Amino acid sequence: MACSEGLLLSSMAYDRFVVICHPLHYPTRMSKMMCLKMIIGSWALGSINSLAHTVYALHIPYCHSRSINHFSCDVPAMLPLACMDTWVYEYMVFVSTSLFFLLSFLGITASYGRIIFAVFHMRSKEGKKKAFTTCSTHLTVVTFYYAPFVYTYLLPRSLRSPTGDKILAVFYTILTPMLNPIIYSLRNKEVLGAMTRVVGTFSSTKP
Repeated sequence: MACSEGLLLSSMAYDRFVVICHPLHYPTRMSKMMCLKMIIGSWALGSINSLAHTVYALHIPYCHSRSINHFSCDVPAMLPLACMDTWVYEYMVFVSTSLFFLLSFLGITASYGRIIFAVFHMRSKEGKKKAFTTCSTHLTVVTFYYAPFVYTYLLPRSLRSPTGDKILAVFYTILTPMLNPIIYSLRNKEVLGAMTRVVGTFSSTKP
């Protein structure tokens, strides 16, 4: 799911690139069929990567305690329980994670590089404001997504702590998915107005 989300975020960055830099071509470049292919491709690649790691992890001999210092059976939390040298597999995890993150990060960077170039050449202030509003929500979600995964999967085990892994696990499995709808909804003026009224109501009821 993590790898699939990274690819979906890069697809969303491409969507914003097309809508800002090539608005007249948007209906053809981002047709329903193209969106469907992007979704299926993201989930297929993420599932294949996940299956490979799951099968390998299930064949590792575990001779220590079966109790892991984590909320779920994530690969980095299970490796310390193995009674074999796992540096080769840890290297495989690093390479596959770097490859997925690098591909999606390059896609996002390339899309937003072109968007920033196009925005700075816009003459209309309203157009610049609208473009930045369109991109800001997506960039916020990208930041929430990348920060914990870089720490969990790209840093060596010696530089991480079990407590830090658990805190970030709560962040990217609960808080980030919970915040995503709120972040995207802030672009909606009606939702933003409703939230402002709710905050104002709570503020006025305080003694």
